Amino acid sequence: MTLQTRIPDTADTSAANIGYRYHRGASDPSGPAVLLIHGLAGTPNEMRSVARCLSASGFTVYAVRLAGHCGSEADLVKTGWRDWYASVEAVHAEAVRQHRTVFVAGLCLGALLALHLAAKHKETVAGLALYSLPLWYDGWSMPRFAFLLPWFLKTERGLSFRFVGSDPYSIKDERLRRPVAAAKQKGDTATAGAIGITGRSLREMGEFVEMLKPELPSITAPTLIVHAIEDDLCGLRNPRYVARHLGGPVRTELLEDCYHLITVDRQRGRVAAETGAFFGNLAGIAPGDGEGGA
Repeated sequence: MTLQTRIPDTADTSAANIGYRYHRGASDPSGPAVLLIHGLAGTPNEMRSVARCLSASGFTVYAVRLAGHCGSEADLVKTGWRDWYASVEAVHAEAVRQHRTVFVAGLCLGALLALHLAAKHKETVAGLALYSLPLWYDGWSMPRFAFLLPWFLKTERGLSFRFVGSDPYSIKDERLRRPVAAAKQKGDTATAGAIGITGRSLREMGEFVEMLKPELPSITAPTLIVHAIEDDLCGLRNPRYVARHLGGPVRTELLEDCYHLITVDRQRGRVAAETGAFFGNLAGIAPGDGEGGA
């Protein structure tokens, strides 16, 4: 099972903005590294399968823990996109100090933060992997009036409204979904993220999206986009828009048999393998034997 409550002994959690870190090994401590960024109201555990695969393939992995996350919903409400991005900047700065080459991968909000980082640091972001891009909430599970969300979030009622997650929790596989749902119901935000998001946090994300769109043509880093055909939250308009507007080479992989949380769901092994191969090719690393799907 991908989501864990215990950090493995091989992981380092010394930095405040790092959820966990897997070291590549003493043979080349300055070798290539990857930053992994989780989603809104999520947790670094969402990226665990990718982290294992990349570590087995020869990368040092830094899993970012975004400001306001892994605690209470009140903690999240106190933060905005600038705080979330500051967490990414801090880990990126540490990685750049220690490694010659740095790649970045993100899920949902994490993908947007990865794009902004690449726009600001063209010289140090060697490649991107973007999972489940969320420019618009237009997936199959969204209500027909979801297009009105930006207007609703401009109202006082919208800002205070609490959007509560429910079954299937963006995971198609029932076996994988059960422990996530149980952790959310218990309020175990460190393991599975928050069950609810306020309108204030969603408005912050919406403002970030509008700020980010004009930056896309300036981003030239080689990019892998991975998106579920059945994404319950964000339809295929999202990856297509980003692929069309980026200024560098883009490869898009569309996945079947999974929902929005592709790093946790049935195709998590493929997500990890595709990412490892993509970054490995850019870094000149032969494919590793990590499965990434435990």
